[in-house]
Amino acid sequence: MSARPQRGVAVVTGASSGIGAACVGLLADAGFSVVGGARRVDRLREVCQASGARALALDVTDQASVDAFVAQLDSCAVLVNNAGGALGLAPVESADDEQWRRMYETNVLGLVRMTRALLPLLVAANPGHIVNVVSTAGLETYPNGGGYTAAKHGAHAVTRTLRMELLGRPVRVTEVDPGMVETEFSLVRLGDAAAAGRVYAGMTPMSAQDVADAVTWAVTRPAHVNIDQVVMRPLDQASSTMVHRRP
Repeated sequence: MSARPQRGVAVVTGASSGIGAACVGLLADAGFSVVGGARRVDRLREVCQASGARALALDVTDQASVDAFVAQLDSCAVLVNNAGGALGLAPVESADDEQWRRMYETNVLGLVRMTRALLPLLVAANPGHIVNVVSTAGLETYPNGGGYTAAKHGAHAVTRTLRMELLGRPVRVTEVDPGMVETEFSLVRLGDAAAAGRVYAGMTPMSAQDVADAVTWAVTRPAHVNIDQVVMRPLDQASSTMVHRRP
């Protein structure tokens, strides 16, 4: 049995549950020394302990928290900007300013803070790799999703810009855009377990593991290969507003 390859340090934000937690496990299995960051430290420790990963408190909306997190790292080969999420389903005419602000702070500015803080270590890794877990909501819009789609379009634009700005430097940039994934996402957005369950009724959504598998695949390609973008949806989903549901 061959030894597991040693691939350097991989940082995963939003690692206490869902896609982030799945990334911690699969990246560790792939040979990375994983550092998970999240606000819910107790849950984060459970996730990281199962994979032999390191757990560090992190709030990507707080620059001081980002700085404290990064100060504890000596190296970083991969950054998975996964922290994000959606709040509410109000139309634009009755938008909740605070919800929109929180979504932008997490999905866009949080990604920027982490990337900016870790970029020197990523360049030094030669090559480093930034993976931004965005969403198909960054590629299309739908009624009552203006705040979330605006934030994810922002994350998509930042990712494309970053890839151009880093051209010629040893850092790869990948965007992963999942469609419907059954995690805590809908529960957090809707605040109601029954309503969250109805989001996936009659169809088969993707799992967090499915998305983490795409992230792990992207970061384990040969160093001269950059996977620009992975768009992935369940077979039962054609767009944000077209979902096949069985009776």
